[in-house]
Amino acid sequence: MKRELAAAKSRNFIPLMSASIAAIVALLVIGAVFRVLAARLNSTAGYEPLAPGTLASLPIQIGDWIGRDIPLDERIREATDTDDLLSRQYVRQNSGEVVHLYIAYGARARDLSPHRPEVCYPAAGWVAQGTEMIDLATSDGRNVPARSLSFSHGGFDLGGLVVVNYFIVDGEYSPDISLLRSKIWTGTHTVRYMSQIQIACSETAFRDREAARSAAIAFARDSASAIHSVLQPAEAEAIPERATRAGG
Repeated sequence: MKRELAAAKSRNFIPLMSASIAAIVALLVIGAVFRVLAARLNSTAGYEPLAPGTLASLPIQIGDWIGRDIPLDERIREATDTDDLLSRQYVRQNSGEVVHLYIAYGARARDLSPHRPEVCYPAAGWVAQGTEMIDLATSDGRNVPARSLSFSHGGFDLGGLVVVNYFIVDGEYSPDISLLRSKIWTGTHTVRYMSQIQIACSETAFRDREAARSAAIAFARDSASAIHSVLQPAEAEAIPERATRAGG
């Protein structure tokens, strides 16, 4: 029975995967205004990028979640101008819950900042239904601020979608781009690195938005420490720089 449930939910993941990839494509052609504002954050002086493929070292198994890579078109990778990308499906073994994890990493904040759910999903035809601020209490004692965003879509197969989203800028967590914007307006010219994390879960698999939201939040909480470990080399470089700018 569990195997049949997992298979059914995996089939339901196909619309979710298609929607997520469509949103990623849509984000490539938007955000011009923010790019102008963020142009002075384009400096990468002193930046040591992650080696391509570093994000792929994120464990395939995280707790009782088992993952498999969902390849992105090479044109998407090139157009995002990121140093590294990860697109992966995770299935929870005890329940068959399915989520799609997308991580983008780079130094050019003006290229990464427009690529966020409230912009790219509506551009792909989704209608925003609401946003809620949440805190992810991780196993290693971190408290990660994040957002839960809900979207609806016309059609039988694409009823709704929940996306949990947060950003990491030079080792600091932010639920949205407010931290990056503060660096723009205060005149901070260099961002050593920025990473965006999105976890999407389709309501179609559950026929219930709250169940989809709970699954997305559960995976975001379970995966946060593993994502931090993968990004730790970049974070170690960013922390001394942040202390220097603060006069430490």
